[in-house]
Amino acid sequence: MSNQSTTIVADGKLKMCPDELEHVEAYIPSGCIQNHASNLLVLDNGDLLCTWFGGTQEGIADIHIYLSRLKKGQKEWSKAVKLSDDPARSEQNPILFRAPDNKLWLLYTAQKSGNQDTAIVRYRISEDEGYSWGPIETLFDQPGTFIRQPIVVLDNGDWLLPVFYCITPPGQKWTGNKDISAVKISKDQGESWEEYEVPNSLGCVHMNIEKLDDGTLLALFRSRWADHIYSSRSTDYGKTWSEPIPTQLPNNNSSIQFTKLNNGHLALVFNNMNADNCTERRLSLYDEIEDEEDTDILSANQDTPEKDDEGRQAFWGAPRAPMTVAISEDGGRTWPYKKDIEIGDGYAMTNNSKEKLNREYSYPSIKQSADGKIHIAFTYFRQAIKYVCVSEEFIKS
Repeated sequence: MSNQSTTIVADGKLKMCPDELEHVEAYIPSGCIQNHASNLLVLDNGDLLCTWFGGTQEGIADIHIYLSRLKKGQKEWSKAVKLSDDPARSEQNPILFRAPDNKLWLLYTAQKSGNQDTAIVRYRISEDEGYSWGPIETLFDQPGTFIRQPIVVLDNGDWLLPVFYCITPPGQKWTGNKDISAVKISKDQGESWEEYEVPNSLGCVHMNIEKLDDGTLLALFRSRWADHIYSSRSTDYGKTWSEPIPTQLPNNNSSIQFTKLNNGHLALVFNNMNADNCTERRLSLYDEIEDEEDTDILSANQDTPEKDDEGRQAFWGAPRAPMTVAISEDGGRTWPYKKDIEIGDGYAMTNNSKEKLNREYSYPSIKQSADGKIHIAFTYFRQAIKYVCVSEEFIKS
């Protein structure tokens, strides 16, 4: 595994790690100062797509959506292609979805500068494996609607999309203290959606859902409280969910993702870290781009922070490292196998990529292809998207 470095050569070329077997890495090409929040999709033809957002800094209106492709059998990721360009909104958290009719969907959020509670969800559709795209449309226009994880096609044919809501009390600035999760379900291939809220999900976001072999739906969540990964289950096609409960795995208020492998095992990629013993914290995710009025609001909230009924407040700034992969063989109840694929101090008290101040490994995506290879992408210092390809055997070694 690579050591911490400030020199990143994002040429897209695959490189075999000399100290490990079945371990390939690359930095995906991008001309942006900041690159973050990647999501992977394996196509039926064996190509691998990666989408993410790039620009100068998260929350600023020059942040847009990009896509790169690793063609099957090739050794280099393609040059990034820009897929959105709204000059008035920061376009973030893209996801890719291959529909049963083989159309490829790109979904992402679009928010006013520094305000997640203004976000709406937009989408585009491709009918040629992502080489060209149709017009940009709005999927959900309720302000504060956010996405991060892919659509799941259920056994009854329904589409299920996890969402979360960034909620701000009147007269305050968004800090994440009121965020809740829900699922959108479509019975008509995305034409219309019904919503089902996850009970008592305050602070549980980035809901990631997989179908287990017994028909149960398992959801894992990021925690705004930076304590644990939380889990919930559904047995009725996602219409009702158990209350999220903490797992034994830590979370640092940063994104996670898991996938079901071909053999039924689950593979999870996450930061094996929480806020325990952290002495530094940030006011919010966007404290560096607030104007003077917003900073006054945030400072006031920090002096008299709003907390939930259990006395919790969203924790920002916990280190985002190491980047760890874990395997579960019992449907997510235990995760006995863990492997660090990137180590460092994970400094995340700033989002600054221009001055190369951030040193986080974060926002991972994980998918397995038909040949058994496990593909992972994640944010590297907010300067690049790093791609790693390993095997389950490597993770268990």
